[in-house]
Amino acid sequence: MLLSLNNIQFEFGAHTIFENASWHIYANERIGLVGLNGAGKSTLFKILVGQFSISAGTVNKSNDLKIGYFHQDLQSEDVNESIHQVAMRAYDEALELRDRLDAIALEIEKDPNDKLIEKQGDLLHRFEVAGGYEMDYTTAEVLEGLGFTTKDLDRPFKEFSGGWRMRVLLAKMILQHPDILLLDEPTNHLDLPSIEWIERYLQSYQGTIVVISHDRYFLDRMVTKIVEVGNKTLTSYTGTYTNYEEEKAVRAEFTQREFENQQEYIRQQERFVERFKAKASKATQAQSIVKKLNRLDRIESPETASKAIDFRFETGIQPGKIITTLKDVSKSYGDIKVLDNANAVINRGDKIALIGPNGKGKSTLLRLIANSEEMEGESIIGHNVQTSFYAQHQLDSLTMDNEILKELNTSGSDRSDVELRQLLGCFLFTGDDVFKRIKVLSGGEKARVALAKTIIQQSNFLMLDEPTNHLDINSVNSLVNALNAYDGTYVIVSHDRFFIERTATVIWEIDDKKINVFDGNYKEFLAFKERQKERNKAANKEEPIAEVKAVEEPKVSNKERQENRKEKKRIKNRFNKLEQLIAEAEEGIKQFELDLVDPAIFADQKKFKEKESAYKDTKIKLVELKTEYEEVFEKMLAYED
Repeated sequence: MLLSLNNIQFEFGAHTIFENASWHIYANERIGLVGLNGAGKSTLFKILVGQFSISAGTVNKSNDLKIGYFHQDLQSEDVNESIHQVAMRAYDEALELRDRLDAIALEIEKDPNDKLIEKQGDLLHRFEVAGGYEMDYTTAEVLEGLGFTTKDLDRPFKEFSGGWRMRVLLAKMILQHPDILLLDEPTNHLDLPSIEWIERYLQSYQGTIVVISHDRYFLDRMVTKIVEVGNKTLTSYTGTYTNYEEEKAVRAEFTQREFENQQEYIRQQERFVERFKAKASKATQAQSIVKKLNRLDRIESPETASKAIDFRFETGIQPGKIITTLKDVSKSYGDIKVLDNANAVINRGDKIALIGPNGKGKSTLLRLIANSEEMEGESIIGHNVQTSFYAQHQLDSLTMDNEILKELNTSGSDRSDVELRQLLGCFLFTGDDVFKRIKVLSGGEKARVALAKTIIQQSNFLMLDEPTNHLDINSVNSLVNALNAYDGTYVIVSHDRFFIERTATVIWEIDDKKINVFDGNYKEFLAFKERQKERNKAANKEEPIAEVKAVEEPKVSNKERQENRKEKKRIKNRFNKLEQLIAEAEEGIKQFELDLVDPAIFADQKKFKEKESAYKDTKIKLVELKTEYEEVFEKMLAYED
């Protein structure tokens, strides 16, 4: 066992965060720390590293235990050192030994005596053990895995924005190889390729990892145990986050039955006390029951304990069929071109996820769609389109001195305070909470206020840039449900793969300064990309160079010629058939889209579900047909050569 918490208690002022909480951490564990925002996850990390002192209980760990703590509040001064040098500080011992080796090499050059040579040999061995020979390469590998280019490695640390600096500090942290690595939201500020890279890197990490994350995919791939922070205690579950959800549901059902049984027992005892407290012969027994009830360890209903935001996006008027048309759009920042004559159309009802590495222009494209930034080309908004834009900087645009209720009043809505308070209640701001000033709210609370401001506008077209940042997993689930129930159109930018998969039916990818449109969900998109990658590998595979010999070409028999002609004809027939099937599937999809907005069909839930299921099946079939079409087309070309 590396570290243990035994019956700890911790308070912030009069508010108790932990009470009689215990936790044992063992070597090579992969632990996900979960719980509602404000439950005490980050506080627990600070207790583990000694930043906060507990008021009761014990924290036991060995003196030589090395703990690395990565968190979003890490600060670093502006330095002229390159990011490669900053990250390589992780090898402090090796760097010190390298300086000593340089110094002793100069001494040996002047006086090559046996004592100095022996000392040099000892230092070289220690340098090797400290990772000195690999530190340059390994540091570069980790930085590039986190999204930096080879050219970036020599750029000064101070030139980078806060998000990219966090990546450098994350690289430095994991390169230090502590016994326990505490990671508080490590995937914030990372794009999808970087998240996938760090997953692969950490899966082979030699040590214990404890991670706080709201990324369900990341937790499912990374951890083998979940520890839930809530109700002032710590509860362990074996398995991934998905296993935790299933086990928690079973435990909650059992706890609910225990709660109901206890409530019935309390009601019976209270009825006895009420009935006999004034009767002399029963007064002593009644008083005994009262004392027993006062000492009773009350079970909290799991339904009460698991609060989650509950809201719906509302729409006003219905827009035209075309929401936005992007026509020959180009955008540059200085010498860096983000888009070059890009074209795309957003149709009414589209649920689009805009994905790709950071720096490819996802947030820029959202701003261009909203016409909030200058461009070459046109972004044409359709008839009756009313937009709402939730941007990454939305939290910074909140007025810090405003109370929450007043902040919502500034949104241009004509709703009364009563209506606004009802809406805020859906976001867990109840009672006097609505009078809290924005500046005292946590990141998650500010995000909920910004989302509430977006909802008020009753738009039929939403643009959401990283809306899940600062939201806990329960709140992300609520946002997924709200978007699935929304009858408008939206484009989202997110690095949360669970969120993308549950909300998007169309994927936009910015590649080579163009917008590539994939008609399907995220899982289908990944399968398509994997097939594309395999085809590219096969196409680029180098054939062995045969030795040149002056030999005659092998003769082809009449039978072989006939078989080749038959195969060529079969491929041509299949190609023509696939063209027909693709056209039929595309026409079928258009008809299903018309059917699904037909009020008569929508009113018949059975018929609507049948149509919806057939619509999804046809879209999947279309992807398969197009994939086969490409393969058959390549074969046909081979016969033409």
